[in-house]
Amino acid sequence: MSEGTVLVVGGTGGIGREVARRYHEQGADVVLTGRDPERAAAIAADVGRGVRGLGFDLAHPDTIEAALADVGPVSRLILSSIARDDNPIRNYDIDGAIYLTTMKLVGYTATINVLLDRLSDQSSVVLFGGRAKDRPYPGSTTVTTVNGGVSSLIRTLAIQLAPIRFNAIHPGIVGDSPYWEGKTLDAVIDRTPTGKLATMDDVVGATEFLLENPAINGVNLYVDGGWMLL
Repeated sequence: MSEGTVLVVGGTGGIGREVARRYHEQGADVVLTGRDPERAAAIAADVGRGVRGLGFDLAHPDTIEAALADVGPVSRLILSSIARDDNPIRNYDIDGAIYLTTMKLVGYTATINVLLDRLSDQSSVVLFGGRAKDRPYPGSTTVTTVNGGVSSLIRTLAIQLAPIRFNAIHPGIVGDSPYWEGKTLDAVIDRTPTGKLATMDDVVGATEFLLENPAINGVNLYVDGGWMLL
């Protein structure tokens, strides 16, 4: 890995936190972010000594530049922020849709724009989408739309900002993540060829692969045990 900071945007919970932990354990300089600066600082301290936590909201892109002013250079950028959004068309919440769309498409892109002078030719970026992009469920209108946008966004970024690499990861149901842990998911497991759900460690390993393999660029990687096949 080239020298520089590993920046995990959305690193205060679940998979983002574990990505930050993985790179800290490898000796990288790690910065993680969340919406709440105090929570981000507390999570950073839990991840390990020297990890920094910063607070800003991707849904307010005009705050990103100031929040990241003293971060860099950046060798690895992970954009892992998510928002659970149950927004059926028949009862459409416009404010909720605008928040999520701004956070995940405009916010992701604005973060990359802010960091351009701190990304090198050896830097790489992973954006988090999700399987809802092509496996919609009731209420997933906005989630499905923005995750589909992520799958296209990486391609235009990889062309416009070459040779920086951009890839996206699309996890299925991650059985041991805080959101899904303890829920009954037998029906999903029965429709997964491997017979088991993806784990957080699986997703972290896949994220690291996308970030570190120098030949992987413009790829949308599914991490779901083959759920897409059924």
